[in-house]
Order: sequence, then structure tokens, then C-alpha cells
Amino acid sequence: MSKEFRRQEWMRHLKLGKKKRKVSWRQPKGRHSKMRQNLRGYPKTVSIGYKREKSQSGKINNLTPVLVHNLKEANTFPKNSIAIIARIGAKKKLEIIKILNEKKIKILNVRGTKK
Repeated sequence: MSKEFRRQEWMRHLKLGKKKRKVSWRQPKGRHSKMRQNLRGYPKTVSIGYKREKSQSGKINNLTPVLVHNLKEANTFPKNSIAIIARIGAKKKLEIIKILNEKKIKILNVRGTKK
């Protein structure tokens, strides 16, 4: 089950996430915290019951992520997977992007590519 967990009192303060797109999760730790006590009517906390199924574990949009370091890995890219380009220089990064776009493979960490 996929659920978006939000930190305690995120809706109250601007810096905690009232105006943010993504609210970072923090475990509630207060002595009288109703969220920590898992009382009804308060947001749910992260627990083991919300884990993904084994078949979906580690996948992004039902595709397995593969880290691409060089041109050789880009040429021999497996099907049913999504590319994540490693930390490399701009020149090689552009070459890898060209190869992956020709093969119509999604790239996760590059903006402006065809999806």
C-alpha cells in the first residue's frame, strides 16, 4: 500500500510544509503527542504494515532502476527498467542521454527528456 506520511503539525507551520510540495517525514517524539500514541483522528505514522509487496519492492513506476556509469552500460541496457545516470561529467552525460533517448528509455534524474 502506498501512502503519503506527513510529519506532525505540518499544516500549522510554513517551514514544516504548509507551503512545501513535499513534506519530509519525522517520527513524532513528544511526551503527550497524540500522533505518537496512534489515537484515532490523527495522521497515521510509518509502520511495518505499510510495506510494499515483494514484487513491487525497489521499483519505480513498475520499472527496475539501473545506474548507468558509462557508454557501454548505456548500450547494453536491459528492458523493463528505468535509467538513473551516475555522477559523471557533462560531456559523457550528454552522450548517454542521446543513446538512451534513441532507445526510448526513460531517464529518472534528467529534466527535459522524452518520457
